[in-house]
Amino acid sequence: MTALTEEVAASPQDGTSEEPSSKKKSRSLFKPGIHRSSPNPECDSDGWIAGPGKTYISKKLCRYLKWIGVKTRAFNVGEYRRTEAGASDAIHGASANFFSPDNEDAQRIRAECARRAMEDMAAYLESSGGNVAILDATNTTRKRRATVVDFCEKKGFRCFFLESVCDDQKIIESNITDVKVNSPDYKGLMSAEQAKEDFVKRIENYKAQYEPMCESNDSDLSFIKVLNAGKSFFVHNVHGHIQSRVVYFLMNIHLLPRSIYLTRHGQSEYNAMHRMGGDSPLTEIGRKYAAALGEFFKKEKIPDLRIWSSQKIRAAQTAREVASAAAHVEYWKALDEIDAGICEGLTYADIEQRYPRQSEDRARDKYHYRYPSGESYEDVVSRLEPVIMELERQTDVLVVGHQAILRCILGYFYDRPLMELPYLDCPLHSLVKLTPRAYHCDSTIYKYDVQSGKWTEQHRQLALCASPK
Repeated sequence: MTALTEEVAASPQDGTSEEPSSKKKSRSLFKPGIHRSSPNPECDSDGWIAGPGKTYISKKLCRYLKWIGVKTRAFNVGEYRRTEAGASDAIHGASANFFSPDNEDAQRIRAECARRAMEDMAAYLESSGGNVAILDATNTTRKRRATVVDFCEKKGFRCFFLESVCDDQKIIESNITDVKVNSPDYKGLMSAEQAKEDFVKRIENYKAQYEPMCESNDSDLSFIKVLNAGKSFFVHNVHGHIQSRVVYFLMNIHLLPRSIYLTRHGQSEYNAMHRMGGDSPLTEIGRKYAAALGEFFKKEKIPDLRIWSSQKIRAAQTAREVASAAAHVEYWKALDEIDAGICEGLTYADIEQRYPRQSEDRARDKYHYRYPSGESYEDVVSRLEPVIMELERQTDVLVVGHQAILRCILGYFYDRPLMELPYLDCPLHSLVKLTPRAYHCDSTIYKYDVQSGKWTEQHRQLALCASPK
């Protein structure tokens, strides 16, 4: 289950806008875990499986909330457990026996780790300016969930649970494979087959004590059941803006493997003149890149590839060169470059000369700075939210966009602070391939050299929404 927390200030009784003398803090707790499989959310369901993507979902949720401007942090109880076990005893701290309901010593350690995680969560919300805290752990029994609820009620936090239920063997196997390869509980500590065997045993231990959430027993709680990684949902007792946004997000994500490709258009005439914005066509160099991009995707042979392009001429010309390798091509107004307002068509030197105050304001806070009669990066993030939701719903997609647009999208998938978005490197004639994983995002950057006609590539792994230690 995962815990989500939001701060709510009491309104003055007389309807004025004065600062209230006291504030009531309300938080929500949302925690993904191991769950019993069922085609419906009733309590009397049969069968047991691993709740798919517990940590994956919580990391994605954390990343999304931060990207839309909600101060959020995830607290993974497993990290506290691994720290408690220590490097010399790491395997013991992750082995299936540690999660046995008969292992009383381990039960005490796990309870203590959960307590410490909740205390750190409370400190983050009460003293560090946090809006939302996500408690990432397995609350398999009503007793453990009651402990979480009691803690939140005493602190004035609003609690929201997620339960992931699955009986789709393909999803289950994919989840187990990802865990045995990438989970810090197993990576580098045992072989893949040993990890798989141990993880299956761990699931059996959870199975022996699991008590599902249901409307009859948990009528006062707020929760969502995600069935078969998003094929259907059961939502109960949702309150407030944050919980509604969480439900909206969860209903648009999936856990199936896919890749997202991001590229700017080829060089445009305005690029060659160092001018901002506009709607100029590609140069000869830009057309060469577009043609090379088309050949790249023909060789990749990606089934059902979708292309999303901005509606600007330079992006549409680039996308058309790849269209023969794709199943669908769509043109999105939301992917158009940031609107520079009165600065459209100017060089940066022109702006410094004509509007020195604007140059100073932009340099001081590039993320929040809004061009007169134009947009800020903050505005771009807002209009890109529907694009992000659609990206989360899709399989393989190529996005052909612009510098500011791709910076904001990369910032989402790289889980970067909002203030860093305007400075992310996003050069012309480069292609970024992103492959989301449970614990990180694989990133491959392909750079095209127009003179040699060759691609070079660089691989990176990017950790997602790490919990504090």
